[in-house]
Amino acid sequence: MSSSLNETVVLVPLEGLPPDSLHACDAPVDGENEPLILYRDPQGGVRAWLNVCPHAGRRLDFAPGRFLRSKGGDLVCAVHGATFALPQGNCVAGPCRGDCLRAVPVHVADGEVRLGEAG
Repeated sequence: MSSSLNETVVLVPLEGLPPDSLHACDAPVDGENEPLILYRDPQGGVRAWLNVCPHAGRRLDFAPGRFLRSKGGDLVCAVHGATFALPQGNCVAGPCRGDCLRAVPVHVADGEVRLGEAG
């Protein structure tokens, strides 16, 4: 997927991201196509991070688009069990405690989750 400064990059229709759900997609970030995690919090806010654990640089999903969640609803890395609080994306348990997932700016417009800041 390529992107220019004026191009709108739609990641997913908002209806495809129910509250308290995670979704995987790829998008251009810093000139490279990168795997992302989208999260819609229970209040409807949407956040995105690179789908990369800060501990070992591996994807967080155990299969493409399939994520582990703790009983408390946190995101758990499938490789070494690092646990990330949602919606903040900070590691609260495991080998990279105190680190954060790398946030990627997204916004909602016209019923779509789009890459970048709202403009």
